[in-house]
Amino acid sequence: MIRAGVVGASGLAGGDLIRLITQHPDLELTFLGGSSNIGRRPAELHPNLRIDNGLTVQPVTDDVAGKVDVLFLATPAPVSAELAARFADRVPAIIDLSGAFRIRSQERHERWYPKVARRADLADRFVYGVPELVGDQLADAALISLPGCYATSITLGLAPLTLGLGLNLRTVVVDGKSGSSGGGVHLRTADLHPYRNGAIAPYAPTGHRHAAEVADFLERSKPGTVGSLSMSAYGVSHVRGLLTSSYVFTDDAVDQRTLQRAYLRFYKGHRFVRVRRHTETLIPVPDPQAVLGSNYCDVTALLDEEGGRIVVLAALDNLVKGAAGQAVQAANLRFALPEETGLTMQPVMPA
Repeated sequence: MIRAGVVGASGLAGGDLIRLITQHPDLELTFLGGSSNIGRRPAELHPNLRIDNGLTVQPVTDDVAGKVDVLFLATPAPVSAELAARFADRVPAIIDLSGAFRIRSQERHERWYPKVARRADLADRFVYGVPELVGDQLADAALISLPGCYATSITLGLAPLTLGLGLNLRTVVVDGKSGSSGGGVHLRTADLHPYRNGAIAPYAPTGHRHAAEVADFLERSKPGTVGSLSMSAYGVSHVRGLLTSSYVFTDDAVDQRTLQRAYLRFYKGHRFVRVRRHTETLIPVPDPQAVLGSNYCDVTALLDEEGGRIVVLAALDNLVKGAAGQAVQAANLRFALPEETGLTMQPVMPA
């Protein structure tokens, strides 16, 4: 068994990690860490988890290194930066769910994470962990930084255009809509039910840090293929799930048939990305409610000839494929397990 520890066990992503790890055939949960809720059991923190494995939330001390083979950090970025520096080279694998190490460029990191100080040498060692795109790099990775939930959706949506077809994307404008769980469990007035229910809240209308990490990754993967990439983000009254609509402008010629074939070819053999036809089901897809509770990302690419653009739609569950599920997927690849191990659950609908 692979011994797994979760720091940030009280949070929403931490709760989903506990859920997935405890049903995983090859992972054993051996440590729960946090700075609050010390001494509390998982079932006390997460109403859906009716488990008692003898573990309670404990402070993160140096002896944790001897208790785990993989340490999942479901912590705020400043905390992840400190813990990564503390445990790098002391545990076989660290998988960080925060934004502390997502952006490789230090200048860009300081622009979007000005309060997150990190060790410069560690930033170069972290692998940006999109399993479908860098799976071969995860096999030997000691340090893995998971993309953000929006960034996962955007990157999986754009990759077939840049890394597959080799298109030059002159301009990409992203419209992102996410449920309230994307903001975690911090108490904010704007997230109270009377304000959030039924709302479409433009909380980042002129920029979002997840767009910066996508641009950073694509520039490193295939320099010069993306001109500008910007994003507007909206909070909606869903709890789980997000949808990104990427409006892509390119001077390269492409038709709808080529687009569809390119996406099918690019994700052939990647079971967690489902290439959809927009009208193939009872409801138009991708739609977040068609992936809830699963590790799937549904993707569709449509050519808008009148508008001179490609419209790429991608939907996922922000707490699973956008966080805990992708973390387990990365751990599977890191420890040479079948990628789908412990992640074969189908979406729940309606939810």
